[in-house]
Amino acid sequence: MELKPGLSALVTGGASGIGKALCMALAEKGIFVTIVDFSEKNGMEVKSLVEEENAKFHPVLKFPSAMFIRCDVTDTRELTGAFKKHLATYGGLDICINNAGIGNPVPFYKDQTDGSDSWRHTINVNLMAIIDCTRLAIQTMQVAQKPGVIISMGSASGLYPMYADPIYSASKGGVVLFTRSLVSYKRQGIRINVLCPEFVQTDLASKVGSKFINLMGGYVPMEMVVKGAFQLISDESKAGSCLWITKRRGMEYWPSPLEEAKYLVHSSKARRSSFLFSLNLQIPESFEKLVVHTMSHKFRSATSIVRMPLRLPIKPDHVLVKIIYAGVNASDVNFSSGRYFSGNNKDLGSLLPFDAGFEAVGIIASVGDSVDNLKVGTPVALMTFGSYAEFTMVPSKHILPVARPDPEVVAMLTSGLTASIALEKAAQMVSGEVVLVTAAAGGTGQFAVQLAKIAGNKVVATCGGGEKAKLLRDLGVDRVIDYKAEDIKTVLKKEFPKGVDIIYESVGGEMFDLCLNALAVYGRLVVIGMISQYQGEEGWKPLNYTGICEKLLAKSQTVAGFFLVQYSQLWQQHLDRLFHLFSLGKLKVAIDPKRFLGLHSVADAVEYLHSGKSIGKVVVCIDPTFSQQIAKL
Repeated sequence: MELKPGLSALVTGGASGIGKALCMALAEKGIFVTIVDFSEKNGMEVKSLVEEENAKFHPVLKFPSAMFIRCDVTDTRELTGAFKKHLATYGGLDICINNAGIGNPVPFYKDQTDGSDSWRHTINVNLMAIIDCTRLAIQTMQVAQKPGVIISMGSASGLYPMYADPIYSASKGGVVLFTRSLVSYKRQGIRINVLCPEFVQTDLASKVGSKFINLMGGYVPMEMVVKGAFQLISDESKAGSCLWITKRRGMEYWPSPLEEAKYLVHSSKARRSSFLFSLNLQIPESFEKLVVHTMSHKFRSATSIVRMPLRLPIKPDHVLVKIIYAGVNASDVNFSSGRYFSGNNKDLGSLLPFDAGFEAVGIIASVGDSVDNLKVGTPVALMTFGSYAEFTMVPSKHILPVARPDPEVVAMLTSGLTASIALEKAAQMVSGEVVLVTAAAGGTGQFAVQLAKIAGNKVVATCGGGEKAKLLRDLGVDRVIDYKAEDIKTVLKKEFPKGVDIIYESVGGEMFDLCLNALAVYGRLVVIGMISQYQGEEGWKPLNYTGICEKLLAKSQTVAGFFLVQYSQLWQQHLDRLFHLFSLGKLKVAIDPKRFLGLHSVADAVEYLHSGKSIGKVVVCIDPTFSQQIAKL
């Protein structure tokens, strides 16, 4: 969300400390602010200051640019009234900051009362009120039908124990896990995050001994807390995120990927036993599939649809999968022309006909004997030949359980896995490098640019056309080079004179030459395809690269090839990681909006992909009735 004049915000505990600083920072952006606090004197002072700042942006208004509402945040009725008044005044709620919080006045182990004025009250203010505020903020945003951001104020003591005040630590720990569990609201346009600073110089922190604070590196500057809050508001990829702020280490998202991996249960495995589709999985007597009957790079003329009997029972150790969505790949034409059988000693003609298609998602319709780890109705993915079919029989060892049989999961298969594994294994990607991705708006390029950004790199991407360039900017690419508007070679030479550290290359031909010349010292170029060479009239002709050895030697460079089939042992691990990032909102998946329905549209989809017009992953819905059935569910 862009912080701009005219937005409205509600801040609890806004009359002092961090709340006051956030109110003033929002006012400096021309944002209308409702200050909710128990202290009327301090609240009215902050209101006047906010109005003074807002007057620079809104000299004439028919409504107040700031409001103060005296409220006990533990009183649901008062709190509800505050949100209703804000909605009535500003017509919506763009930002809600749940900041109100207190320390525990009496040490937990010394409290001789029932805790109603001490530790119970601390829990009510620090945790229960934040749950209540979040609930009311979500409802207010839903009523206004506008996207919004909610930030709850946690604490570093909610991430790690605070031995001096276990009640305070427990309340803030509850805020952290409560907030991180609300990531799913992003689907409604509502992002909910938590900010966890260490000690900030406020009245609350002044009660902690200076010796301990000094051991922690000293006070966190208020400016850093405001910067962290604004980062969570502005960054559309942040949903369910926890931003930890310390004087020692700066701003970090918590937990780290390494820590997260210690407890993370892979999503597909966690759900496969409980999330079974209750669709009508009647098995027909026959089904249709697409086969290659003539070797040719012209996919349409090389393939045809045939009807086959569906024989039961299923072979032992096999499963029958009802295909829902199949993915379209540039290499479909290599497969139909027999290029992937070049190492086969048999006459290629003797292999005909063979099944077409590399990847799909669907639902298990039947299982054979000895298959005890998969059940009928389980959503699965597969990456075996024969995905352009209504049904396919697959050895159970090749099945990849997934959370849902959606087109986004199809995109994560050949396209997503190629990007994830190639960048890790072939490119040896770390952080702080410059990464160039060619044909970046396609199926695999979209994953490569995002994974490179997540790893902390500067990302450069090439594409052809304004729509593709916009997609890449939306995905966070630092520099988009639209070759229809500017010359790639000129841009790279001018803006990256020292070269590029990693190049993820899928175009081939002249683009490969250009990329090789743009590679930095120690640079790694990973070849994942050569789409520009696949459909030549004379077939796929290998190109000569005279002097390539000398060029690589001079700068200690590496050119690596990557073929996904040879990394099958890593597929499930990386697929689970991609789906996890997608579930958290950290990874976007672009599906080309052009619809292809049924097996008869596969050839159209392949030709569309090779036309260069596609944006994102091209997917064919093999069973168009599936989406209608899901809607009923």
